[in-house]
Amino acid sequence: MENIDVNIKGIRLSLASHPTLFSPKRVDAGTLAMLKCVEFSAGDRVLDLGCGCGVVGIYAAKFSGEENVFMLDNDLTAVEIAKANAVANGVPQIQTLQSDGFRSFRENEFTKILSNPPYHADFSVPKHFILKGFNRLAIGGEMWMVTKREKWYRNKLGAVFGGVETHRVDSYVVFRAVKKRTSYARKS
Repeated sequence: MENIDVNIKGIRLSLASHPTLFSPKRVDAGTLAMLKCVEFSAGDRVLDLGCGCGVVGIYAAKFSGEENVFMLDNDLTAVEIAKANAVANGVPQIQTLQSDGFRSFRENEFTKILSNPPYHADFSVPKHFILKGFNRLAIGGEMWMVTKREKWYRNKLGAVFGGVETHRVDSYVVFRAVKKRTSYARKS
């Protein structure tokens, strides 16, 4: 078991991690880059998609309210650690669930979906996240993703959402796409 202490824009979090999780010894620089760009508001309905140890969801809950935050991961160890981290950081009402992407998850009408998807593999996982995430957002809801692989993500998010905004933070690209209509901008 690893312990991670992090300060994100003045919010201190103390997190347990595990050697089998992504970035087990520190909060990933891509995740921190994404959180530099996102602002949460009271009442935001937030999904941390691929939550790992739960840093994004726990941080979001400090602003949006823990009852408005969901964390998903397909790894049972990640889900158990994220649940324990939510309790340890004073936001025990976050709903933390095991699901392979959206396959076992039915909630919708999110105002923000955030993900640091596995971008070193093929594009099947981020494609699922983008297509199904679009359907789970409320009109005006935002999908946030961070990666180092710009072209594919810019093209896919732009095609589905009808546009995408990019922010460069260090060596990462943070994407923000806003749902403006009920159907994809172009067939994917």
